[in-house]
Amino acid sequence: MTPLEPFGARLRRAMDERGPLCVGIDPHASLLAEWGLDDDVAGLERFSRTVVEAVADRVAVLKPQSAFFERFGSRGVAVLEKSVQEARAAGALVVMDAKRGDIGSTMAAYAEAFLHPDAPLFSDALTVSPYLGYGSLSPAVALARESGAGLFVLALTSNPEGGEVQHAVRADGRSVGATILAHLAAENAGEEPLGSFGAVVGATLGDLSSYDLGINGPLLAPGIGAQGATPADLPGVFGPAVRNVVPNVSRGVLRHGPDVSALRGAAERFAAEIQAAVAGI
Repeated sequence: MTPLEPFGARLRRAMDERGPLCVGIDPHASLLAEWGLDDDVAGLERFSRTVVEAVADRVAVLKPQSAFFERFGSRGVAVLEKSVQEARAAGALVVMDAKRGDIGSTMAAYAEAFLHPDAPLFSDALTVSPYLGYGSLSPAVALARESGAGLFVLALTSNPEGGEVQHAVRADGRSVGATILAHLAAENAGEEPLGSFGAVVGATLGDLSSYDLGINGPLLAPGIGAQGATPADLPGVFGPAVRNVVPNVSRGVLRHGPDVSALRGAAERFAAEIQAAVAGI
């Protein structure tokens, strides 16, 4: 295996060159209907191809949500494979939003599916769940390092149910979410210009100053747009770590389809607003 340049370095460069925007590829049935598409494999393929055509050559990151492809079975997964390959060929980094998490050989198999360069679904990074214990992610961490890929670990998520686990306090007085962030800081120690092991931290969570977000890695931030957060909120939520934030916008861009120019315009507006917010303008 010839490893890629580490994901963190590739992401830092992409964010600096293209702006720190991640556009989700979330083909909800309702969005397919809004686009005038049928809720079938043909509609899925048209939707995904259009998003990739519109923005893959200009945004830093595309994030397909695998569930919306998997629901169509093997034909849906084939569309996902093609979308990933075409997005990467156009210069976007692909974060596969699959939120995998398991133990032992099963976690290793999930890692092989998404993080091995020879896999049909190879992606630049994968979202993973650490709630079988952070150590359960070891096979994914190891393969990501070997292949030059990255991980985004669920830490402080935007869904209200997440708090019952993530804000729970351990016997040592540290919350579960803070513990996950500390593990990631250790993974990224000494990496330049940016570590490859990031956290998922919701942009809707308000003041997070009680958490140390300085993990020397990227912070994937869902919640911009339809969930209520705005680019202007980012400095207040993320503080000094805001330069490493990768804000995710899905419906806020996708609702402008199927017109390619309208999708591009929406992505460019969000990218400009995010850059201005991060720069303190």
